[in-house]
Amino acid sequence: MLALRNIFQQDNRFIQEVNGNLVFCLLKMMRNQEETVHVKGKSKAKRFILVAFTFICSYVTSFTIFPYAYWKSYFGMPIFSLVIDVLINLVFCLVIVELSLFIDHILNKKISWITHPIRRLLVQTLLHILGTLFLIICLVFLYYVFGKQNTNQSPYVGLREGLYTVIAVILWALMVSGLNTGYYLLVNWKTATMTAAAYKIKAAEHKQLAAEIELQALKLQLDPHFVFNNLSVLSELILKDQQLGYAYTENFTKVYRYLLVNSKKKLVPLSEELKFLDAYLFLIHNRMGSGSVFQINIDESKLNMLIPPITLQIFIENALKYNRTEEEDPLVVHIYSNDQDELVVSNSLLPLIKKPHSTGIGLKNIISRYALLSDRVPSVEQSDKTFTVKVPLIT
Repeated sequence: MLALRNIFQQDNRFIQEVNGNLVFCLLKMMRNQEETVHVKGKSKAKRFILVAFTFICSYVTSFTIFPYAYWKSYFGMPIFSLVIDVLINLVFCLVIVELSLFIDHILNKKISWITHPIRRLLVQTLLHILGTLFLIICLVFLYYVFGKQNTNQSPYVGLREGLYTVIAVILWALMVSGLNTGYYLLVNWKTATMTAAAYKIKAAEHKQLAAEIELQALKLQLDPHFVFNNLSVLSELILKDQQLGYAYTENFTKVYRYLLVNSKKKLVPLSEELKFLDAYLFLIHNRMGSGSVFQINIDESKLNMLIPPITLQIFIENALKYNRTEEEDPLVVHIYSNDQDELVVSNSLLPLIKKPHSTGIGLKNIISRYALLSDRVPSVEQSDKTFTVKVPLIT
């Protein structure tokens, strides 16, 4: 500002400030109150550094344009005039910084550095030059309106010195813009890197879960007890009722085909899962008799919604594993949909006298899969008489 003061030859008595905002895009998962305060603190620190940088540049520029003569008179000024000059210089630097941040903030929304770097560079440079020239014109106008009345001195110093000063102020603005742009690109690069890392971790977790599901399906296919039980039932049915044995074979094939085809998929339509369930329940009914009752009530409007494959099989398997299945007091499993786009599986509680060891891996696996596939997660409710699981249906 010393250079502008040398042009005006007058102590300016006005302060003008233009407020600007700079908002950086952060990850959704990082937008909590503590991190917001942290970002605001970094923004304030950045403003302070840019204003200090511009303030120092103004004095360096003044010394370059007016090496000795002006500085001798400058340090001979009264203390009050010296303080006023420093304050005006500081305010002008603040206005330059805020204008630069405001322009960059607007352009960040309109023109991306990634998709249109050349256009962004040209438009940003032009706007900073025009904005700085506008500020200088405003200062000159205010001087002629307010400052010239209080002095008989001419504000004219020289065309060359004045041109140098204008160029210097424009360079300040461009340097501030360059620093701010570098900071913006660095923060976005860091954010993009963190986001990419998060997606890689998520993909790795999903791949691991998919492998676990596939392994679970393969274990079911190769489980000797499962195969032996079904083959034993099949051989008995063939001897008693060939037609029923044929139907049992068809449903046994459907179960294995579904496991082979869908074990690697992330989601399947609910209608396909229910077809698989029909075949699976046919096997259970003919193997275990009337010890279990399944009630299915699904709204037709939900059939095209999606669900992770083998979800229902896991729930049914758990219900049969941890409860008694007696004809006198059968296990009742109710499968239905609700108005919250959820699939509900609820079974009565008939605990075994000797409870089997439970790892809970099946339910944990489904919850983990939903954490990767949806913002909604399954919920578990247990009372003295029922055990209920609600899983979201994905559109």
